[in-house]
Amino acid sequence: MSEGDGEVERPSIRTATVGPRQAARLVSERPGPTFIAVGGIHGNEPGGIEGALRGVGRLEAVADRLRGEVVVFRGNMGGLAAKRRYHVRDLNRVWNEKVVAVLEEKPREGLDPEEREQIELLEAIRAVIARARGQVYLVDLHTTSAAGVPFVIFGDTLPQRRFVRALPLPLVIGLEEQVDGVLAEYWTRQGCVTFTVEGGQHDDPSSVDNLEAAFMLAVEAAGLVPRGAIDTKPDHDLLEHRRGRLPKVMEVVERHAITPDDQFKMAPGFKNLDHARAGQYLASDKDGEIHAPSDGLVILPLYQAQGNDGFFWGRAVSEARLAASERIRTMKLDRLLRFLPGVKKDEAHPSRFFVDRRIARLYPLDVFHMFGYRRFREQGEILTVERQPG
Repeated sequence: MSEGDGEVERPSIRTATVGPRQAARLVSERPGPTFIAVGGIHGNEPGGIEGALRGVGRLEAVADRLRGEVVVFRGNMGGLAAKRRYHVRDLNRVWNEKVVAVLEEKPREGLDPEEREQIELLEAIRAVIARARGQVYLVDLHTTSAAGVPFVIFGDTLPQRRFVRALPLPLVIGLEEQVDGVLAEYWTRQGCVTFTVEGGQHDDPSSVDNLEAAFMLAVEAAGLVPRGAIDTKPDHDLLEHRRGRLPKVMEVVERHAITPDDQFKMAPGFKNLDHARAGQYLASDKDGEIHAPSDGLVILPLYQAQGNDGFFWGRAVSEARLAASERIRTMKLDRLLRFLPGVKKDEAHPSRFFVDRRIARLYPLDVFHMFGYRRFREQGEILTVERQPG
């Protein structure tokens, strides 16, 4: 029966179209949200696909209650086949409008392996969005080189903040903005609600369990199935247990970027989210040892050969700070930021400011975080400070 009106529900259409790119698809006759899951955008991380496919199997059992559409895509298929993170370029560092525009003008026969992957994935996701009958959600499912707990990364927009709170995992704000060209950020700008789940270590079987649980809770929170249609309490309990005593919400303060010439080596023993004390030895490079600047958190330490993020440095965020931030953003008080000394609004981009660092030393730049401005890029003495729209 339909909910509340006594009429017989129309049966759902179930499809599981399997191909090289599209791993699974479920569609209902009844309109509703669209949920896109991408796994294996790094070819040495197949766990996201396996976890999402397990989730699709559970959804098939209640297909008569499904609304909208669920699609699972493989990211870097060539990398997955070779069990490599990538061949020529990191497929999770190439998603911005300029790169996409150039890519679409290139002849297909001249594309390198990751460019071919990107254009195919781009077209596949666009096709799903074009037929959407409600809000589109996109999750990028990953695993990590370091051991540790699963956690969620998301762009700091209010809709995405509110959505990811349904997941009982540590939530990391500001990491997505530290790295240019990530998949989730690009699709946020296209109007999707997006987030990334780091499920655990690459070869740990429990990482697939974590990613399946996160997938199921997110599908339920998005409204594709009514609450109670599937028993997700074990999923919730699993992820709550995984979090342990880590803070519920934390934010990235700094990215330690590296190049192959840096001779970077992470200190052994750090988990993918781990506490560190002021002065603690974190890593070394050609210039010597790297120590923690204060008490804080090491996020995503690098323990594999490929990659240009040595680690991220973060700290816990209190509920009071989160609530205050949401209030001032709801009141649109960021219009007052232009009156800070040394700050000039970019009139061509409503979500961007230019900050003169010489003048801004008079106050903490952390004030921009309260308004969701977390993308800081240096150009000499001028900082470009930006947030995602939404």
